[in-house]
Amino acid sequence: MRFYKYHALGNDYIVLNPADFPGWSAPNREQIRVICHRNFGAGSDGILWGPLPSKKAQFGLRIFNPDGSEAEKSGNGLRIFSRFLYDQQLVGEAPFTIEVPGGVVASHVGAAGQRIMVEMGRVTFQSDQIPVAGAVRPVLNEKFTIHDREFIFSAAGIGNPHCVMILPEISASLATTYGPAIEIHANFPNKINVQFLKVIDRKNVQIEIWERGAGYTLASGSSSSASAAVAHKLGLVDAQLTVHMPGGQIAIEIAPDFSIKMSGPVTRVAEGVMHAELFTTKV
Repeated sequence: MRFYKYHALGNDYIVLNPADFPGWSAPNREQIRVICHRNFGAGSDGILWGPLPSKKAQFGLRIFNPDGSEAEKSGNGLRIFSRFLYDQQLVGEAPFTIEVPGGVVASHVGAAGQRIMVEMGRVTFQSDQIPVAGAVRPVLNEKFTIHDREFIFSAAGIGNPHCVMILPEISASLATTYGPAIEIHANFPNKINVQFLKVIDRKNVQIEIWERGAGYTLASGSSSSASAAVAHKLGLVDAQLTVHMPGGQIAIEIAPDFSIKMSGPVTRVAEGVMHAELFTTKV
C-alpha cells in the first residue's frame, strides 16, 4: 500500500492514490487515525485521497483530518495534491481544476513544481453560508467569551468555516489555550477553524492557527485566505499581502468580489509502502 508524503510550510499530508488500494472506497476513521498518528503510523496532519473521478473538474479529491473527520477544503492540501499530480506527470504547468467537497478550484504549478497557485474561490462573511448560528447577517466584529477572556471575532467561509480574531499580540500558547474551545463553540454548528491574527502593516499579517479536526498547525492555506480576507474586509490591509505563519509565508491576492488567489511552496518528503500490520493497531 504505497503512500506519498509532502509538506506545505510544515503542514504535512499523506497522499493515497485509490488505484493503490483495491477494494477501498476510502479509508475509514480507524485507518485514518492510525495512518496519521505520529507514533503508531506514518504521521501527518491529514490524508489526501485522490485522484478521484469528477464530473465538475479534471480531478476529484477527498481530504481527511487526523481525527477521521472529512474536511471540505484545505489550501495546503490542494497545493500538495497539485504537486503530487505534477510529480506523477498527470499535469504539467498548464492550469487544471480539482473538485473537493467545498467546491471546484483552479490550480497552477510553476517553478518546476516549487511554487503552486490555487484559486481558492470566493470568501463569504454571511452567517448562513459559513455557517454561524443566529440571524442571517455578515459576521464581523462580534463578541464572545471563551474561558476567562472576551474576544472580538469575525467569521468567514471559503468552502470551509473560519473564526478570525485580530489582536495586538498572538502566540502558539494563545492558539492552544483557546482554540479547542472555540472550535466546538455553540456559535459554530459544523465546528470551525480558528485563527488569531496580528496586523504587521498594510501588506503583512501574522497568524496562529488551531485547525478543526487537527489541532495546532504550523501553516494553513485556507486559514491564510480567510484571515487575509477578514483583515481586508475590515480595511486593515491591502488586497495583495503576505501571511506569516510559524511554518512560513503564503502570498494572497484578494479580488474586488473577495475571490482569493493563494500561492506558496510544497516540499516532497518521502515515498514508501505501508504494511498491512499497521492497521492492527488501535489508536
